[in-house]
Amino acid sequence: MENTNKVVKSTVASLIAAILQWVLNIGLITLAIILAIFLGKETLHLANVLFHTGEESSSYLLIEGIVIYFLYFEFIALIVKYFQSGFHFPLRYFIYIGITAIIRLIIVDHKDPLDTLFYSGAILILVATLWLANTKRLKRE
Repeated sequence: MENTNKVVKSTVASLIAAILQWVLNIGLITLAIILAIFLGKETLHLANVLFHTGEESSSYLLIEGIVIYFLYFEFIALIVKYFQSGFHFPLRYFIYIGITAIIRLIIVDHKDPLDTLFYSGAILILVATLWLANTKRLKRE
């Protein structure tokens, strides 16, 4: 009787895990579609900024748009990598996204030198984390 209870509990747990995995996968596919749409919109925005030469701040808008473009691109790549690696998010992709996001923040909000210094320190910490995550002891793939 005790063995039967363990088998039933194990089967129920496996079923719940499978259902939640499907919900997660459907949510990530939906998110990937939304991100692809925003990536397309950002492409159109970049083309508009690139060919609209009348603005003085167009170079800042172009650089900011490129960094945003890379953020969308990295999130889509993260979702692709999730499915390719057997439902696992590699840590280094999150670090790449964090570095790109902080670079965008520096480009957009660079008025206070102390804040820029703190952002640069955060990038340094993330780069050190990336190096540590890619060492042989911690690298999984």
